[in-house]
Amino acid sequence: MLIKKEIITEEQIKLAKYAKVLSHPVRVYIIDLLRKQSCCYSGDLAQELPIAKSTLSQHLKELKKAGLIQGEISPPKIKYCLNKKKWVEAVKVLNNFCQS
Repeated sequence: MLIKKEIITEEQIKLAKYAKVLSHPVRVYIIDLLRKQSCCYSGDLAQELPIAKSTLSQHLKELKKAGLIQGEISPPKIKYCLNKKKWVEAVKVLNNFCQS
């Protein structure tokens, strides 16, 4: 099914992107954790979450792709932090949708 591009707004595209990335409980958990503390190392997340490291890596990749987190490589670890600017945008988009 094709959707005419001119009927879809940028706001709707952003909403769909953020809703999709937040549709998995593990990703919601990661975002919640990073909202409560400044940053977290991937190894710490791997110890805390009862999932395979490869699965965790995929979730982190999806959050990075959506722009909600950013990673800084400090060998041998990767430090992840919430991208506050993108998080504020995501909250605004989600709130606008829920209030309309």
